Amino acid sequence: MRVREETDVDNDDGPVESVRRQRTRERLIDSAYEVFAEYGVHAASVEQISERAGFTRGAFYSNFDSKEELFFALESRENALRLDRLETGLQSITPSLIDAEGNYTDGSLEALILAFLDLQPDDRRWCLVQSEFRMLAMRNAVAAARYLEHQEGAGRQLAAWLDQAAALAHLRFTIPTPDVAHIVVALYESAIQTAVLMDPDGDDGSPRDLAMRTLPAIVNALTESIAR
Repeated sequence: MRVREETDVDNDDGPVESVRRQRTRERLIDSAYEVFAEYGVHAASVEQISERAGFTRGAFYSNFDSKEELFFALESRENALRLDRLETGLQSITPSLIDAEGNYTDGSLEALILAFLDLQPDDRRWCLVQSEFRMLAMRNAVAAARYLEHQEGAGRQLAAWLDQAAALAHLRFTIPTPDVAHIVVALYESAIQTAVLMDPDGDDGSPRDLAMRTLPAIVNALTESIAR
């Protein structure tokens, strides 16, 4: 593969350079997603990531200080995409939960949970990448601190969405919503991992179906009605 060098080491001198730099970063992030999933975060090399993107090591290090920093950029992007998808989905399903009198229907929280799962990508590749990096972070204190910071940030955003969803159903959580968010994420990640173990090729074993066995009951057990 032909790799580019001088034109990819961006100096960010103006709008054109800024656009070019962002394009370069996005291609490196896309490449890292593929290489991390194939080889693991620890085994993947800067050279592999750069070559897959069509760049040199110089282009890599002009955009990221390390492989770990690149992973955090990937994680931030993927979390943002998922939360944006949730927000859009919540807005689209809300009208279907209102009856003729303008009240939210019974079972609306379960419908929102189902929508939440439907909006999640059946992303076994992301599961592999996150599992790899979690193991790396458990062995590296610096990586662990940044990993936890990113996870907590995503958890706060998910908690805000859960509060909004519960309010639509005239419910509130009986424990702090960030704790509910941790439970939801842990259960869904466990479902993805189980699906991968059951069928590595992804032909059978839907994480959504596995999660729906327990998630609605757990969330319902953690809520109470709000007087209308």
